[in-house]
Amino acid sequence: MKLTMFTMYCSLGASSRYRYYMYAERMRDGGDEVDIFNFFDQYYLRCLYRGEKVGFGNILKYYRQRFKDISRAQGKLLIEYELFPYLPWLIERFFLKKHEYVLNFDDNVWEKYKGKPLLAGKYDALVRNASGVIVANDFLYKKVRLLNENVIKIPTVVDPELYKTPKEKFDKFTLAWIGTPVTYMYLEKHAEILRGMAEKYDFELLVVARKSLEDRRIEGVEMRFENWSQEREGELLARSHVGIMPLTDDDFSQGKSAFKLIQYAAAGLPVIASSVGENCNVVEDGKTGFLADSPEAWSEALGKLINNAGVYSAMAENARAASCNYSIQKYYPVFRDFIYKGFLVLVAPCLDETGDMKR
Repeated sequence: MKLTMFTMYCSLGASSRYRYYMYAERMRDGGDEVDIFNFFDQYYLRCLYRGEKVGFGNILKYYRQRFKDISRAQGKLLIEYELFPYLPWLIERFFLKKHEYVLNFDDNVWEKYKGKPLLAGKYDALVRNASGVIVANDFLYKKVRLLNENVIKIPTVVDPELYKTPKEKFDKFTLAWIGTPVTYMYLEKHAEILRGMAEKYDFELLVVARKSLEDRRIEGVEMRFENWSQEREGELLARSHVGIMPLTDDDFSQGKSAFKLIQYAAAGLPVIASSVGENCNVVEDGKTGFLADSPEAWSEALGKLINNAGVYSAMAENARAASCNYSIQKYYPVFRDFIYKGFLVLVAPCLDETGDMKR
């Protein structure tokens, strides 16, 4: 099979790395011909994570390169969200009219175009005219299913083997949070809850994202900051004790994948997470961790894990066992099968003058 993947980021971006590059490697090993073209490069991501602006010249360069890449694309297309961020559907339609394509969503990206008349309907049009759509969670599945019947849920998964190297735990009881500097805001929005927990229990909060986030440390909480790296993320999580995933309850968070929780499970960590969106599907409340929303619930959950070795050990084992349900080993055959079948459902989408598919 000949497949061309159009990702939003290079392999440093977690969504692209785990939903495209990881699958491409296995497809190539199986004899498929796979090309990958990213929109944003390493420079863009480093600027984004440092909170720095990217010059207009660089942005223009990304668009020029994408125009070149799509013009020479061969075979079927797998697209992360869209081809051209912030350009309207009519432009995408022009470049896609000769291609069959499958879309892949891990977040509710519809939110970013709200209130923008030229863009508000872009994702709907892309989805309606796709040969198939892959989504990471139930929220997106229900949303997309109204526009395209050929949709499948494939969570963002990991290779649990990369997290199984035995590591000694950190001396101090450690709560781990891993993510991008952009999503650090979720910790800040739960600052009062974290401070309340710190008043009752002795722990350190390890933030695996960017060391310079120390400037935004939460007062009253003992914290340590590490730069994320693909080489060290497994070790840092495996040496921690509990993984946390606080979220706000809004449409964007409802549409987020619960990837942090999947990483924590692979590392054998019980979790404490907000009962929002996909978190409710991944966490087996009381078995692999706890769902919590109020300050009291967060504090009570930590108390059970920090004060009861039996409860902690059982949950750690349950989490590790559950990680096989979110593994590349389980979902690669599902992914590849859908890619094949997805392109068989529709033959060369035929668009009418409005950009909608002729039925």
